[in-house]
Amino acid sequence: MPQQITKLSAIHPEYSKRSADNVTDITQTISSPLTSFQVRREMEELLQMFQPDHQQNPAQFALKKKLQRLWDKYGANLLHCYDIPGLPPDNLKMEAMFSHLRRHQRRISGRKSTTALRYFGQYQVLFLAESEKHLLEQIQEVPTAEYKTQRLRLALAEAPRQRKHRLHHDPISAIQVLVNQHTELLSVLDSQTLKYQLDS
Repeated sequence: MPQQITKLSAIHPEYSKRSADNVTDITQTISSPLTSFQVRREMEELLQMFQPDHQQNPAQFALKKKLQRLWDKYGANLLHCYDIPGLPPDNLKMEAMFSHLRRHQRRISGRKSTTALRYFGQYQVLFLAESEKHLLEQIQEVPTAEYKTQRLRLALAEAPRQRKHRLHHDPISAIQVLVNQHTELLSVLDSQTLKYQLDS
């Protein structure tokens, strides 16, 4: 990084030492093992400190404006990986990890498709297995109560996507399920209304 700053200073003599320090600080925040709150706070402080003059440094001013807009739009969604143990804090390592996971899935299942990772990939990140048997042994080490709790959370999170999938692929059955649910709900409400009228 210092070499790039030196080259940039040679091309743009008005490039100040303060700007060079800010660029160095921003790149160093990525390598620190911090929480998302700490990274967010530090990044916002750095963006606040980096105030190039529009007249003297138009390139830095445009860069700051673009960085600020991108940070405001995407910043909060970029930092979750700092709070999840085992996930790398940048996209390149994360993409390499999921690419390895896809290759691993193909190897242990013998199938080309890795669709199963879309549904269960978040759990497989936690395990390293050489075979399906070894993976099953690792999964069986998870306490049953914790598994049921997490499975329920996953089912609730997946329900909207599954409803949309059923509606696109089998609309008649999907609509029939909704009608049945509505009928059951009406019967429950009617029975509660009747009980309330009898009690009063």
